[in-house]
Amino acid sequence: MPVRVAETSAPSQVSGANSGQTSLQACTLLSVGQAFTGTQNVSSLQKEEAWRVNVRIQGCDLEHGYLCGTMEALNVPMADTPVVTFWEGEIVDMKNYTFYTGKWEATPEDDIRHWTKFPSFATLLVEADGGKSLDLSSCQHIFMRWKEQYFVNVGTDCGLTIAGFYYVCFSCSDGSINGFYYDPNSSPFQKLELISTNEADQDLVFHPMSCSKTDCGQYLNSSTWCGPVDAHI
Repeated sequence: MPVRVAETSAPSQVSGANSGQTSLQACTLLSVGQAFTGTQNVSSLQKEEAWRVNVRIQGCDLEHGYLCGTMEALNVPMADTPVVTFWEGEIVDMKNYTFYTGKWEATPEDDIRHWTKFPSFATLLVEADGGKSLDLSSCQHIFMRWKEQYFVNVGTDCGLTIAGFYYVCFSCSDGSINGFYYDPNSSPFQKLELISTNEADQDLVFHPMSCSKTDCGQYLNSSTWCGPVDAHI
């Protein structure tokens, strides 16, 4: 059954956070150093195509609804090497962010169109406030948006774009990740499918376990290791 949405966009970031809002439960599979591997389908009307993708979480701060990491695409046809991007994420917790994006050219209709592709979203009643009144503390899935910020190992003239962002659904039970890329100028609903590799490596991440945006940026600017990619990327 379709979800009715408001005609005007409610910002994704919640102003004046409700102090009584219950925080999301911590998930061991969504932690700093955790690695994921899988594919992103970048098929168009002209041809079928999928890229191998690796993701590693570099920072996670559930209290502020923030995480960051790297994405690496391994078999990009127009690239001589794997393409790595750095991304930052918004965790939909109704305390810091809601289901409505409110930016990046995404309307409430675009949001609902993408969120409803996740079966776990079907049980949630999202009203005109973007779901701000929902209690997700016992939910076995964590909904997020991942926005690539810059290329790590290639220039902006690489022929790829990071103008869009991902709608992401993370399973706390098995660490699997499903996502859909949104960019008005790219093929719609490019699907991201990842599984946890159970190979968290603390040697490839900064410390402490919680980080801020500044920490993430400083780490990547000083690190010799290159991290992830966006498929339409």
